[in-house]
Amino acid sequence: MRLLRGSSPHPPSRFTLQFLLCASLTILARPVQAFSSYANDFVNPNYLLARNYPDNTGGAQFSILKWADLLASEGPWTVINKPVVPPSGDLHDYMSWSPYSWPNCSALGNTTELPLPQVWSDCPYYLQDGIFNPDVRMINNTGHFNAMADAVWMNSMAWAMTGINRYAHNAATFINVWFVQNSTAMNPNLVYSQMRRGPGKGQIGAHTGELDLKCMAKVANAVLILRNGNSPYWTKELDDGMVDWCTRFISWFTSYWIALEEAIAKNNHGSFYYSQLAAHQLIAKDIEGARATMTTYFHTIYMNQITETGEQPLEARRTRPYHYRAYNIIAMITNARIGDYIGLDFWDWKGFAGAGIQEAVDFAMTVPPGHEQAAELYQPIACTAAQFGDEDGKYANFLASADSEYPSSPYFLWSQPLSESGLAAARPGFSPERASAERFRVSDGRMLLLVAAAAVGLACVWW
Repeated sequence: MRLLRGSSPHPPSRFTLQFLLCASLTILARPVQAFSSYANDFVNPNYLLARNYPDNTGGAQFSILKWADLLASEGPWTVINKPVVPPSGDLHDYMSWSPYSWPNCSALGNTTELPLPQVWSDCPYYLQDGIFNPDVRMINNTGHFNAMADAVWMNSMAWAMTGINRYAHNAATFINVWFVQNSTAMNPNLVYSQMRRGPGKGQIGAHTGELDLKCMAKVANAVLILRNGNSPYWTKELDDGMVDWCTRFISWFTSYWIALEEAIAKNNHGSFYYSQLAAHQLIAKDIEGARATMTTYFHTIYMNQITETGEQPLEARRTRPYHYRAYNIIAMITNARIGDYIGLDFWDWKGFAGAGIQEAVDFAMTVPPGHEQAAELYQPIACTAAQFGDEDGKYANFLASADSEYPSSPYFLWSQPLSESGLAAARPGFSPERASAERFRVSDGRMLLLVAAAAVGLACVWW
């Protein structure tokens, strides 16, 4: 491995006057939900393209638009933008370091600070579960892929909601740069993902590194939205390129020994392996393959992941159990949603202990988060309420007591039906089923104030 220098420019996003008017009206009513990257999810493209959203999802819709613009302003991203060359010598190979590995150079006897390449090659590295080594982000193919996946996901949804073509253009451009364009495309493998450094190490990745592309479900979601919605920016050339890339990746992912080790992992790694494989199959138009993948997951690994109480023992034993419970639950939900889209119903599927997704969520809700991020569970809770019902208001009440802004979270749009608990966060926002962007539902005698603010905003734009 050797160090390189360099970076790629990120063009800023541009706002249309139509969107500025929407923003002028809505921002007065309520702030937008702060951006948060979801671990994973999958939304039925047909639901988004139909634009028949419940009236209480205005806040969630506007958050998606704002997130789409925020993320688009940071792209595009490419796998070749890293300062360290993989062992292959090819910057197009994806590369990452084991996130929980830490060096111990005490036995080297050095009296001065070692240069980084020597630390990576000569110092023994030790695993500290759940403790993230920040120098892993020095390469950051992982961070760039996740940002790209979030950007194409949000921008494709924004296009489905509004029909504004710049969102589709953003999503198609970012996909093209990462996967298809020859000068920037990633090679379709993860041979060097989560490499472990140290003496005799660092020449190949680990099976845990297959998790790095878990968010491929978001990319597949975006592709299906653009493809099914006949976006003019989703060209035949781009579609053929993605089908080819995913077909080659599937071949590697289902035959290379590192990937096959991940396929038999019993915890969240196995769950995400199958969601990732199915996502690639959806893009490659291999629907029967995706059905077989989801069926295999729910008949094998899933069957032993949940106890009769709803606990997930393989996640509970980790150093951050609250996080890992939520993490595996969203992988299960993603798999169930992909299955739903291709005609398979695994929502009520029970493991050997007689418990399933709902029981896993119910149990996780009883465990205090401690010092961990409580919000990681909100998205799975909303999905559970929408899928299994919430007649007694248990799920909505939990969300309302934990986060008064939850109806403005993007996940609220596709976790329906779900009560907004009468919270104001549900009311403002852009509603695409209205005939024009200027028509909003406003209450409490604020119409004159909002119209005046919009006029001022437009005047500033023209100025």
